[in-house]
Amino acid sequence: MTNKSKGVVAWLKHTDLVKNRWLYLLLLPALAFIIIFAYIPMVGVLIAFEDFDPIAGIFGSAWTGIENFRFFFSSSDWIQVTLNTLYLNTLFIATGTIGAVFIAIIMSELGKGLFVKISQTFMTLPNFVSWATVALFSVAFLGSDGIINAALEGAGIKPIPFYSSPDVWPTVFVIIRIWKGTGWSAIVYMAAILGIDQSIYEAAKIDGASKMRCIFQITIPMIKNIIILMFIMSIGNIFKGDFGMIYPFIGDNTLLYPTVDVIDTYVFRALRSFTNYGRTAAIGLYQSLMGFILVLFANWLAKRYSPESAIF
Repeated sequence: MTNKSKGVVAWLKHTDLVKNRWLYLLLLPALAFIIIFAYIPMVGVLIAFEDFDPIAGIFGSAWTGIENFRFFFSSSDWIQVTLNTLYLNTLFIATGTIGAVFIAIIMSELGKGLFVKISQTFMTLPNFVSWATVALFSVAFLGSDGIINAALEGAGIKPIPFYSSPDVWPTVFVIIRIWKGTGWSAIVYMAAILGIDQSIYEAAKIDGASKMRCIFQITIPMIKNIIILMFIMSIGNIFKGDFGMIYPFIGDNTLLYPTVDVIDTYVFRALRSFTNYGRTAAIGLYQSLMGFILVLFANWLAKRYSPESAIF
């Protein structure tokens, strides 16, 4: 073996890949999973530029270029569904983040008693209830003779026709989303709060800081990086309407489309009506690209003003 070869072997022995080879070996199953189910399926992006024929397959279908995109953008519907998607997701991200941080702070301030543990359990349970089940039970609350309208009538207030009033549904969805997902999302922030050095709070109390001052001067600044990181990750899905949540509630009720018809419900109806896979794939690619651009922008802002909060 030449001196050059010996040098290469010696260098390889000191590389992180060789020194931690068993840890990298443990990583292989997860890496294989991501490659198989996340990267290889990206070949399907070609469907957005084809008149896709399931029999001919991806590589045998006729190429149509940007025709599928032209079909979507030539209609005025794309503006409405895009704005609805952005508006609803902005509401969900803002209220969800504020609600999750609020709950995490309240739970951390209450301590670790039995009441707190039971409360945490009950707050996370709604996350495991399917949207279809929630929509089914919501009829009992939102129907014309439901609990809410019965209470309004009892108080002498005019009932609200929920299923023919599009303006009320953004608020309804925000409330339901907070009820269902905020308790689960709060777990991340609770873990971040638990990681804060308790000596900081003790020093603040010695200096006369109140509970509220500790929260705003210590807790929130200390978990700021986690909040920003979770926000950036949420931005990636801001162009994706939550089909599983919205469609079970509104279905094909055209009266509610002006405020809650999002890109995903629009694509579902288009696929059901035209069975054109290329057009639906084009819309999906549009969502993914716009979400990717927004993630890059949000990460750039975070890197500029809070570098430690950026993803990359």
